[in-house]
Amino acid sequence: MSSLNQALDISVSGINAERMHMELISSNIANASTTRTLSGGPYRRRIAVVGEKPLRSFAEELAYARVKLEGGGVEVMDIVEDRSPLQRVFNPGHPDADAQGFVNMPNVDLSKEMVDMVYASKLYEANITAYNATKKMMQDTLQIQ
Repeated sequence: MSSLNQALDISVSGINAERMHMELISSNIANASTTRTLSGGPYRRRIAVVGEKPLRSFAEELAYARVKLEGGGVEVMDIVEDRSPLQRVFNPGHPDADAQGFVNMPNVDLSKEMVDMVYASKLYEANITAYNATKKMMQDTLQIQ
């Protein structure tokens, strides 16, 4: 049962990572027109950097070595700002317009955010499907014994 518990943990790590990814996408969409942030300047799109979740103990390392698996799932390692150029929009009446009447707008592309949201939701669903399949295997194993 231990390896099935590990499979559940891996699926949960994927679910959590995609949940965070969807939260960031939602934040990006919500701030698509924010020209002033607490740090100054327009909002910059945020991106989740997802990486392999390190194992926590020697026992986990040993267990994974026996079945030749690596890692214990995934996790959000960092959240970084997208350094792509900001959009410059001519709007001389805007309070944040420069001397020429241009406003620096966030580097958020709504169509890209929507594509990323669909992708993240599909990965989220896949992890839930894997979780449910593992849970069913555990239930079936208990009925056999």
